Amino acid sequence: MTELNISLWGVGIAVILVVIIYNFWQEYKAKKNVDRAFGQHQDDVLMRADSGAAPNVALRQEPSLDGQSNAAVIPNYDVVHPAVPPNTSSVEAATLPVDDLIDCIIPLEFESPVSGEKILSEIQSFHCVGNKPVHFVGTNLEDQREILSPTASYTHLLAGVQLVTRHSALTEVEYSELVTKLRQIADNLNAFLDIPDMKYAIDAARELHLFVSEHDAQLSVNVKSNGAPWAISTLLATLEKFGFDSQINGRLAMLDGEGGALYSLSTNCGVSEQVSNHITLLLDVPCVAPARGGFNAMVSCAKLLATRLGGSVVDDSNQLLTDETLNQIQEQVDGFYSEMQAAEISAGSVRALRVFG
Repeated sequence: MTELNISLWGVGIAVILVVIIYNFWQEYKAKKNVDRAFGQHQDDVLMRADSGAAPNVALRQEPSLDGQSNAAVIPNYDVVHPAVPPNTSSVEAATLPVDDLIDCIIPLEFESPVSGEKILSEIQSFHCVGNKPVHFVGTNLEDQREILSPTASYTHLLAGVQLVTRHSALTEVEYSELVTKLRQIADNLNAFLDIPDMKYAIDAARELHLFVSEHDAQLSVNVKSNGAPWAISTLLATLEKFGFDSQINGRLAMLDGEGGALYSLSTNCGVSEQVSNHITLLLDVPCVAPARGGFNAMVSCAKLLATRLGGSVVDDSNQLLTDETLNQIQEQVDGFYSEMQAAEISAGSVRALRVFG
């Protein structure tokens, strides 16, 4: 073997060693990044020992009384909000249309302040992706978030896509559509767009939707005739005297005094039917604030209707609902409200109405 061959072999071995060492170093750095992103324990108010058990409430069914918990994990959404200018108060976060807790927030940073009028003209037709609402707020020159005003100037535009609705979580297709539209807006406004990783956004949406699904409770009580079915004309006249108003969805509603529905009522008959042997009162639990006393009000109304119409208050299986059972259900509803409060999505709040509305 010549001296040239020996030199070439030496160079080749050195190159291979450099490649091996470089790959090892890259793998080590990647592992450290993963550990930092996922290795830390996240404190969760619903997983604490003192958070209370969730009522076992199902759609259109009375809650079971077995004491089992349906507590859900509320994720830490900070990972999907890169470089987002912070809020200065929790009140602001809960009342602005872009909300750190229930939205994936994507910031657009301007090279220099941009007028609200120009921003509004760019976003005026962008309201949703799929069935997920999209809202915008601006960061003003005092570094405060606010509703966009045509007469103000802003250093950032914050786009927030709602992570969940009552029926579904944000999907990959919806997120891709969002990013595509925001890229065009950023180009038109000469802004830097800081896009969160899709995986983090979708994972956060799925975890939040788990909570929403486990707290999507609608409690019903029925008033069943003890004799002949009621004539619809007579029934509707009685319900009107009780204060029920007609609604677009065909149900009747007992209003809460501020334009919202406290609970609703169905006569359980079609358009062509002239009689009904039972009516159903329904409380949309997460959409009614505890202070409204929705469950007690609904039960009281059912009892009065039963007396007036000659019926009995029963569950969906036609079993009589005793005061003892109703009191137990009320206790579970109170625990349910406590869970929502601890998760910062209080029943009847703006957040709850956005998610469950």
